[in-house]
Amino acid sequence: MAAHELLPEPEPHRVLGTGAEPDPDTWPELYRQLVRGRRYNTQATALTRQGRLAVYPSSTGQEACQVAAALALEPRDWLFPSYRDTLATVVRGLDPVAALGLLRGDWHTGYDPRALRVAPLCTPLATQLPHAVGLAHAARLCGDDVVALALVGDGGTSEGDFHEALNFAAVWRAPVVFLVQNNGYAISVPLAKQSAAPTLAHKAVGYGMPGRLVDGNDAPAVLAVVREALARARAGGGPTLIEALTYRLDAHTNADDAGRYRPEAEVAAWRARDPLTLLGDELRHHGLLDEEFEARAREEAEALAAALRAGLGADPRLDPADLFAHVFAAPTPQLRAQAAALGVTLG
Repeated sequence: MAAHELLPEPEPHRVLGTGAEPDPDTWPELYRQLVRGRRYNTQATALTRQGRLAVYPSSTGQEACQVAAALALEPRDWLFPSYRDTLATVVRGLDPVAALGLLRGDWHTGYDPRALRVAPLCTPLATQLPHAVGLAHAARLCGDDVVALALVGDGGTSEGDFHEALNFAAVWRAPVVFLVQNNGYAISVPLAKQSAAPTLAHKAVGYGMPGRLVDGNDAPAVLAVVREALARARAGGGPTLIEALTYRLDAHTNADDAGRYRPEAEVAAWRARDPLTLLGDELRHHGLLDEEFEARAREEAEALAAALRAGLGADPRLDPADLFAHVFAAPTPQLRAQAAALGVTLG
């Protein structure tokens, strides 16, 4: 592709409010998942305050990115989430309690990554990106019709793993899509102090892949752009870098005081662009959202919250032998010595 063809659009791609004809199948489903996602975030945050989770990085305000990304995938594809993307894994079909196992601190990952093709939730910044490229490249070499979707925040784009992943993906033309959820801050560091690029999507040009810019609070727009990039990758067109402009309405985590580095007026302005409100208003305008549908969505959301309370309210089963599971296929002498010190016999 010529250099100018790799450049992102000058303005973020939008669907809501543009007069676009709504999809009566996908738009209500996006809304239903957004309602569940918002309740999931508020319940997980409450459980953190109760000590049932060690930490929770809320995605309140960013739900459109996570819901749309997960729904865009085919069952055979792989999702590579970051630590803030537990909602995306739940939309993908992961048990909500299992999705929080890592953040609770009581299991290695909390789920079998192969069951739903969801890679382990990643706490180190951007280390999931090279993994996504490696899996996508390997799948293509094997002739498998698989695309990897890797999620990362704007802070993760400052890491070396981001550069290495995009460089390898472009050189190998690997079937992988990178979705950057630009919520404006890497903890307390604003984007202006992370990058001087016009947009993060412009970084794609230097690697030889197309960059896309999308309104991350516009769920149908995110769904359309991600689906297009996945189709391009599946057809052999190579990787795409997508930047979704969004905002985290909550603090970085429960341990963060966001009031120290961002003004309340800024938060209020973004709250007025809540993805749940934007999509709900559009659906009502087109007669695709009634009280019955909304009531069902809220009931499902409350059922999800109740399941979280029940699952995380129960004391975990702690077995010292679990410390040695899934480390090596055959335990090393060092592991055997450590296990023996705990009174654990390894097979």
